[in-house]
Amino acid sequence: MPLVTEVKDLPVLHPFYYLDNFELVLDWVRTRYDDLLQEHERQFIREFFQLPQTSRALFVRMVMRKGEFFRASKLQYEEIGDARLAVQALLELSWVEQDPVMDLDEVFDILAKPEIASAFKLSAAQRQWKKADLLECLLQQKLEHSSEATQEASTANPSQRRYSEWWPESEDLVWRIAVKDICQRFRLMFFGNSHQDWSEFVLSDLGIYEYETIDFSPESRGFQTRRDVDDYEALQSCREAYEVADSVAAMEAVLARVEQLALNNVWIEHRRQKLYFHMGQQAEKWQEWPLALRLYSASRYLGARQRRIRVLEKMGDSAAALELLNRALAAPESEAELQQLQRSAPRLNRKLGHQKPAVIARQEVKTLHLCLPQPQEAISVEYVVRDHLHQDEAPVFYVENTLFNSLLGLLCWPAVFKALPGAFFHPFHRAPVDFSSEDFVPRRAEDFAQCLAMLDSDAYKQQIRETYRLKYGKQSPFVFWDYLDEALLETALQCIPARDLRYWFQRILADIKANRSGFPDLIQFFPGQQSYQLIEVKGPGDRLQDNQLRLIDYCHQHQLPISVCYLQWQEAKL
Repeated sequence: MPLVTEVKDLPVLHPFYYLDNFELVLDWVRTRYDDLLQEHERQFIREFFQLPQTSRALFVRMVMRKGEFFRASKLQYEEIGDARLAVQALLELSWVEQDPVMDLDEVFDILAKPEIASAFKLSAAQRQWKKADLLECLLQQKLEHSSEATQEASTANPSQRRYSEWWPESEDLVWRIAVKDICQRFRLMFFGNSHQDWSEFVLSDLGIYEYETIDFSPESRGFQTRRDVDDYEALQSCREAYEVADSVAAMEAVLARVEQLALNNVWIEHRRQKLYFHMGQQAEKWQEWPLALRLYSASRYLGARQRRIRVLEKMGDSAAALELLNRALAAPESEAELQQLQRSAPRLNRKLGHQKPAVIARQEVKTLHLCLPQPQEAISVEYVVRDHLHQDEAPVFYVENTLFNSLLGLLCWPAVFKALPGAFFHPFHRAPVDFSSEDFVPRRAEDFAQCLAMLDSDAYKQQIRETYRLKYGKQSPFVFWDYLDEALLETALQCIPARDLRYWFQRILADIKANRSGFPDLIQFFPGQQSYQLIEVKGPGDRLQDNQLRLIDYCHQHQLPISVCYLQWQEAKL
């Protein structure tokens, strides 16, 4: 359960804060990426800074809002004033188009339901319909506007007209931003990805998110060549097409596009491998086994090999599945893969009439069985057990995946945020770009080793405390600030031996993607003995998950204290 933290008063942003942020992006791009820009992009930046402030501000408001079509009546901002005056400079540059040609569904997007009723002269019965039903009806019937002026001006395609033709009686103006694509490209070049948007600036300005300050080197660019930018956009287009693909033919068309890309950038190639994997998962859901096999065979993303084995088995090719499984057993890529391989091996061997491999006996885990009254209010089983076991001399905390990850993040902060080439592209990183890649730890092996070496003495405690004090609240892929107050931190440092911390940290770093999760729900501290106990809680009908089983095996291997608590509810008395 998150700790209750003090709510700070949010700062008051100055009226043109969003314009400053957009101009920061343009400055960043033209300073760091000038060699990658095309001349029309350089010209755009020059012309933008020559515009009046109100025109720049109106343009940025359009850029940061969804869609391409905007009504003048909906672009009323005190700091801009009359939008119809501010837009004139944008119209002269053809960055904005007035009274654009629009599809019927685009008209529906910008009009409220009562306005649609007025524009299309809907009957009393039709006015009761849902907006989506009205759109479908009008599209099917290809209804034209009922006025004579509209009939005369109608185009060959009755579903495309200028806004003024759709609704001649409207006193509003509609504008279309015509150069949003170039702004999206600048945003991409700044962030190095397509998922971060302009809201990052606002969250930072308001102090909601704080980010580590990185010393950017000239090599710290998301894109080294113009081709990298084009390749990213091409791959992103494929990803968007995949997300709406609803048939095998559509999926294969996307796959053909993805395969044709000749990528030279390592992290963009990693994105392609991940896309292959996700496409393979979808093909599996459709039970399109040959397509799934093709996709998994193309992917080097972690987990793809195990999926190939499963698909081969589904296709009835148990021999090929077993051959690939045995190769994987010789060099498993992770604990998770090894666990799945060991689970599949007996079944495949049995199908082929081979002797089953010896089953590795699982060690018994310490268990606790509780039978407690079911609480009247809705409360999770973890909190019920926490409150039952809690004692002043042996406090219990709900921590799950937060505590050991946070301690690792605090100790190894310098390694995680080392400004390596290609690790950080901009000032708003929650984690290094390569955080989820296989070479994240190897690239920083010496740095992590230096941090973990502090566990050889009490230096690690001071390092963790100092990082907590200096970096509190800054975004980190490991640290869960809302779950870690100073009291919990100090109790953990007092009760968890450095030896144990080393094993926990080594396990996380061995496979960050898989091993950051699966930690037990609770931790009970025994300050008098300077010890602790991890407790996984299972309610009625619940069972241990695969990642939890792997963690329990690891605990047995390294003598780390762990137990499983099985909770049952007492029968209610009549």
